[in-house]
Amino acid sequence: MLNDAADFSQVKTVLVIKLRHFGDTLLTSPVFSVLKAHHPHLEIDALVYEETRAMLTLHSAISHVFGVQRNHLHTSFIQQLKAEYEGFTQLKSRKYDMVIHLTEHNRGLWLTQLLKPRYSVSYDFPHFPKLRKKLWKKTFSHLAKIANPQRHIVEKHLDTLRRIGVYPDISERALSLVAGDEAEQRMDTLLAQHGLDKRPYIHIHPTSRWLFKCWSSEKFAGLINQLHQAGYTLVLSAAPDAKEKAFVQAIQQQLDKPVIDLSGQLSLKEIAALTHRALCFIGMDSVPMHIAAAMKTPIVVLFGPSGDLEWGPWQTPNKIITSTHTCRPCGQDGCGGSKISECLTEIPVHTVVAATLSLIEQNKP
Repeated sequence: MLNDAADFSQVKTVLVIKLRHFGDTLLTSPVFSVLKAHHPHLEIDALVYEETRAMLTLHSAISHVFGVQRNHLHTSFIQQLKAEYEGFTQLKSRKYDMVIHLTEHNRGLWLTQLLKPRYSVSYDFPHFPKLRKKLWKKTFSHLAKIANPQRHIVEKHLDTLRRIGVYPDISERALSLVAGDEAEQRMDTLLAQHGLDKRPYIHIHPTSRWLFKCWSSEKFAGLINQLHQAGYTLVLSAAPDAKEKAFVQAIQQQLDKPVIDLSGQLSLKEIAALTHRALCFIGMDSVPMHIAAAMKTPIVVLFGPSGDLEWGPWQTPNKIITSTHTCRPCGQDGCGGSKISECLTEIPVHTVVAATLSLIEQNKP
């Protein structure tokens, strides 16, 4: 046992900081669940980027979700200062006894210094230069080791709790995402309009904000055509981004018959409500895949340049499809920076069809 474990009898309020993208933020949700399960008296807050707040709002273990702007492109310097001061004043008023900082972002560093909690936890980042490493060690009372870069990001998050003496049971580590009544009601309406309120469907989200992480439109069209032939109804979703909408349009132009297309029409909470009712989810390494995992929907996901061990579907039935390229996962934006990843584009359609049919069969209600 640790000789420097946190004394939670001295802790009432906790702030968890995660300033990253949507999926990264959702993957912190077990941290809140575990803390609350082990120490029910805690009031636990989150600090995330404003646009990612939906990933954690309505979480039963979180008291407040505070948001900060990723950038201030459309505000004056005075407005920026005012926003920063107001945000810090809100945090200061909570009188945090513990801060858990889950990235190397400098905002977490200086906030910890200013908030002066009894306990503060982050990681012992091995890549830091000597001066920054020294400052990090001086600021945080506890630093979790990063032993294996391929360790799943959920477990890496939970390592910060292990470092202070909180050991999560496997049953406590599930993702948590609440769509909410408004999203559920809108999905009731949309599905009824398309006759899907009583018909099963497969949810496909073929895009990612980074298109080099995507399969080709030709192969997605081939997949959809074959699943149509097998008797399944397909529902497409995508972000309202112009590139993603163009990608979906390219798929539609190659289909043998129309598909139900909700691209650009759904919020992230509504995507959660949609995928929760699906037979299975098919997609790429992107936030909708993590949303599907949080909703316990069976998942078929294609991984290319990103790492499936670190970012794969968490605690839900799944089929992870990868190629045999020995260079993956490389983390590059396409082969040689070309924006096209052959480790994805060379995955055959029949492999994904077979995985989908098998997963659905294995998870029949």
